[in-house]
Amino acid sequence: MLASTANYEITWEKLPDDFVLDDEPVDNLNQPSLAAALTESLEIAGKLPANALITTNYGICATVNQKMVVKAPDWAYVPSIGVPREEVKRSYTPRLQGNIPAIVMEFLSDTEGGEYSSKPTYPPGKWFFYQRVLEVPNYVIFEPDAGELEVYQLDDSAQYQLQNPDANNRYWVAQMGLFLGVWQGTRENRTGYWLRWWDENGELLLWGSERAERLAAQLRAAGIEPEA
Repeated sequence: MLASTANYEITWEKLPDDFVLDDEPVDNLNQPSLAAALTESLEIAGKLPANALITTNYGICATVNQKMVVKAPDWAYVPSIGVPREEVKRSYTPRLQGNIPAIVMEFLSDTEGGEYSSKPTYPPGKWFFYQRVLEVPNYVIFEPDAGELEVYQLDDSAQYQLQNPDANNRYWVAQMGLFLGVWQGTRENRTGYWLRWWDENGELLLWGSERAERLAAQLRAAGIEPEA
């Protein structure tokens, strides 16, 4: 599959079997926990269709001017894939194998500044890749230590525009039918800032531990002591 502009040509091709992927570990212990928390609440709330794909530090591919480009966002959501999951076990090529991601997220660390790079020359920066190559409608940059969240959405001219939060300090992600915002608290021995989902009615999508705690409280209120 092929797309082109005045300055570069985009081809949607599968990652070659002999392509060497970057296998360096993530450089921030917060990143896996943040990603897992986002995914868990979606799954528990029934917000993950059977053919949806969630990726964490996983290669999303495109070929730009005949050179393969692979970027691995810290978290991404693809509404629908059109191939068996075994085919995207190693990497994913939008348009060829399914939808473009509805949202990509980067969790900033002390050492990584590449999230903001708009460099168009090879290898292109993440900003350029998500905005101009993939045309991902929502790009999120989160600094977990300070709880700072930036949400960019693609406008009609295919440019990212920084969004303002609503009165609840949340951002509407239309492609998911959910709000995204920052929550402060403790999960899995980590106390700090987290990204959380809220539904269209403003109800927080709970983690498994929170659902268990809520059920236990309801049982106690009914005079039933929950089993340990």
